[in-house]
Formats: sequence, C-alpha cells, structure tokens
Amino acid sequence: MAEENIQATEHVKCLIIGSGPAGYTAAIYAARADLKPVLYTGIVMGGQLTTTNDVENYPGYPEGITGPLMMEDFRKQAERFGADIRFGHVSKVDFKGSVHTAVIDGNKTITADTVIIATGASAKWLGLESEQKYNGFGVSACAVCDGFFFKGQEVAIVGAGDTAAEEATYLAKLCKKVHMLVRRDEFRASKVMQHRVLNTPNIEIYYHTEAKEILGDGQNVTGVQVINNRTNEESTIDVTGFFVAIGHQPNTELFIDTIDMDANGYLITKPDSTQTNIEGVFACGDVQDHVYRQAVTAAGTGCMAALEAERYLATKEHEFVEG
Repeated sequence: MAEENIQATEHVKCLIIGSGPAGYTAAIYAARADLKPVLYTGIVMGGQLTTTNDVENYPGYPEGITGPLMMEDFRKQAERFGADIRFGHVSKVDFKGSVHTAVIDGNKTITADTVIIATGASAKWLGLESEQKYNGFGVSACAVCDGFFFKGQEVAIVGAGDTAAEEATYLAKLCKKVHMLVRRDEFRASKVMQHRVLNTPNIEIYYHTEAKEILGDGQNVTGVQVINNRTNEESTIDVTGFFVAIGHQPNTELFIDTIDMDANGYLITKPDSTQTNIEGVFACGDVQDHVYRQAVTAAGTGCMAALEAERYLATKEHEFVEG
C-alpha cells in the first residue's frame, strides 16, 4: 500500500557519509565533541582498505595489520565514544537549504545541520577475472601501499599517465625489475615523468602491449600473459606482482550539480580546509584527494572535517543566541 511507503525522518547534528579511515576518524572526533554523529557506511563497510591484505605503513601498527582488521579497530573506537555507525547507502541528497537532507536506501530521510562526505574513490581496473581473483595476493592498485612486499622481485605495472610513471619509478627503487605495459606507442604522462621512466635502467617498457591474463598458482601471482595489440603476438612475463595504475574514480556521482568538482570529479575544498562550496558540508579523504591517497592522510582530513563541523555549529549557535 502506498501509505506504507511514507519516509521516516530523523534529524541529526552531524551526518557522515562513508566509512574508511576518513569517515571513521571524523566519527571519532565528532563523537568526542558531543556532536552525536550518525555515520552511514555505504555498500562497502570500511572502504578500499577492506580489500587490502596487509597495511604496514600506518603509524601505531609496528607488526602491520590487515585492512579489514584495521577498519574494525577504527569502527570500534568511533562507537566507543558514542558514534552511531549504521550500514546503509545514501541514495539522494539535497543541500539547498540551511538544513541538509539525505535519503538512505530510498526509504528513510535524514536531516542534518552538518554533513561530512567521506565516500572515497575507487581504483579503475582492467576488468580481468584473474585481476580480482589475485587482488591482494600479488595484484594491487597502489604501489606506495604494497610495493615493499615485492622488494627484490620482478613486477609489472599497467598505465601510461603520470600516476603510472610515478609508481613505476617508485617500484624501481624497491624491485629488481619493473615491466611497464603501455597500450599505445607513447606515454600520456608529462614530459618530466616520461624522462624519469626512460632514464631508470631497471624499467622495461612494452609499447602497444596489453595484459590479457594474470597468471598464478591459485594463491599468488606468478606472471602475466600479454598481447601486442599491433601484431597480436602473445607472450608471458614472469612476475610476482602486478600493479594497475590507470587511475581512480572518486565516488561523487551523488553530488553532481550540487558540490563543486574538478575535471576528474574530485570534490573541491577550500585551501587548508575541508569546507566545500556548500555551507556546513565538508569533504575528507580520497573523495577530495587525488594526490596522496593514503590511509593516514585520509584520517588526517577526517579529523579536520570533524573539527570544522564542530566550529561551524558553535558559530551558528553563537549567532542564534546573539540574534
């Protein structure tokens, strides 16, 4: 019956959209500031780190930790201070008024005085079945995160832009050899990044080359089958690591025509701030960071967003009292 589809409405001081290091850190700080934050995790609770087997570069974990366990720790810490963590997906937002509105899973409406966006970004993949099979077992989309595990080994990397060039040179410092697969006959990277790659002796470049299949022994990557898209010649390269560096896609579809974005879809925040162009709406983590994309930097901006939300509310309350 249509009458039963009437949306329930709830008002909160602080709504956090998205989990992961940024969202959970924002929840910790907002809860400690007595903002009583409500966080909706999104479809993937914990974000990108839940697909990462080992995290060894986050301070405070000297023995390393798996991504899922780390995010579980973050969640528990936020809940300890009273953050309300809920599994759910924000399907629609309306930030036009002074009170912001979000629809959860199409059937519940939340109004909020402040909103912190921490929806993150998703790595672009090649679309190979084997790519997902060995994701976390030799396949990675972050050389800075996982390159250390392949120290002294041979790895392959796919991509031709600045990110691929930067990650290839980073891997070259750690690995015995880096096999770089470039789909066309040239790089898309800037000239300075191209020079760095071309002048690194242990990077071998394969032009007109695409990955056809990632090979493995059922547990870890053992090689990659490639094809020359000009001659159709196939060959196999023996590697233990396979890095995909064809870019990231910020999860910002929900905010199109609402919040200012750059040409690649990342949310734009004011300098030295997480404030967006919408008053009372803040963005943190990979959804607004296309440079660093690390768990520790995401957590840092999550802290910033919560502090700014707290100050924003304090200013509004002061204006209300004086008014």
